[in-house]
Amino acid sequence: MTPALPDGDPAPDDGTLPTWVASGAADRRFGVYMHVPFCTVRCGYCDFNTYTASELGGGASQSAYATTAVSEIEMAGRLMDAAGLPRREVSTVFVGGGTPTLLPARDLATMLAAVRSTWGLAEDVEVTTEANPDSVTPESLKVLADAGFTRVSFGMQSAVPSVLATLERTHDPRRIPDVVRWARDLGLDVSLDLIYGTPGETLDDWRTSVESALATGVDHVSAYALVVEQGTKMAAQVRRGQLTLPNEDDQAAKYELADDLLTEAGLGWYEVSNWARTVDGVQRACRHNLAYWRGDDWWGVGPGAHSYLGSDVPGTRGLRWWNVKHPVRYANRLGQGLSPSAGQETLDDASAQLERVMLGVRLREGFATADLSPRARTAVAQHVADGLVDGRAAIAGRVVLTRRGRLLADTVVRDLTD
Repeated sequence: MTPALPDGDPAPDDGTLPTWVASGAADRRFGVYMHVPFCTVRCGYCDFNTYTASELGGGASQSAYATTAVSEIEMAGRLMDAAGLPRREVSTVFVGGGTPTLLPARDLATMLAAVRSTWGLAEDVEVTTEANPDSVTPESLKVLADAGFTRVSFGMQSAVPSVLATLERTHDPRRIPDVVRWARDLGLDVSLDLIYGTPGETLDDWRTSVESALATGVDHVSAYALVVEQGTKMAAQVRRGQLTLPNEDDQAAKYELADDLLTEAGLGWYEVSNWARTVDGVQRACRHNLAYWRGDDWWGVGPGAHSYLGSDVPGTRGLRWWNVKHPVRYANRLGQGLSPSAGQETLDDASAQLERVMLGVRLREGFATADLSPRARTAVAQHVADGLVDGRAAIAGRVVLTRRGRLLADTVVRDLTD
């Protein structure tokens, strides 16, 4: 089961964009997300919009998918031009999934080439693809590097075979150092994604995973708490008592251990779940994800992908829309010359301010207290007293979480936005 699309207003069949999205666009960076919905197997905890190859055919099949995605990219260029948006070079590209590297590397290169020909790529563009460790070879990575990819994010999840088995991950953890070396030898930046809180995972298991990731020498690590969504296989296993989820104290201990180990190794946190090393004075953060958290513009390509364009016009501060979820319907709509959009919403002033707080609070840089209501500014003082918000930053006019605050980020957001 994949998550339902959000509620919203109907999106126009022709994809027409309101002209107010062009207001202030020249001052906003622009990125592209491309969703590749294929996986070899469906992991029991996953509720992403993914499918195995045997589930799909026609324009949604793996063999035809790149051509279908390119048709949306070309349509996006036309729609943005018609709305009066300035042609901006793309500053970041992120290919996610699914497992994008189940597609032939040359297909991913074709999709990136379409982005380049439609908008152009900034000279310092960051181009990332997600990958499973068992879905790449030195040869496929070279094709990606030659095509302009600059970064690979490997789904390591754990270094412990029993934990990987519970997650139903298929790769051999002993392969991680090899794939990291292959990518770095080609000049690609590498990130490793980890998951903590898997049923049965001990604190020593988690320490092994973090230390194994650090031993590869990567400059970026993401560590996410396992969230078991309703409708997934793992949720059913938990409900039947076959698996037992860890408690909040266990989750907190694992987060603190990761933060300690990563910080000691020279990787500083820049977002609640992300750490990066500073090299030559520049932190190797994922710039594409930072673009989401900072409110930049982006176009999402693929089934279920979301897009966002901001605005400086009062009352219409942004437009968000999302594509139809199923890949077959997505391909069919594009084949008929229709927009794949399923719904959309316009952000008013209050909604935009709420999002600035919800996203900004997750960042190490935080956000300006001026973005808060008078009542919420009063609440900041209480959070400083409770050790959730950094006092010095608050005096300087910014809300920045302490480590304890990171563990209770949802509580802080709730108090500052109610």
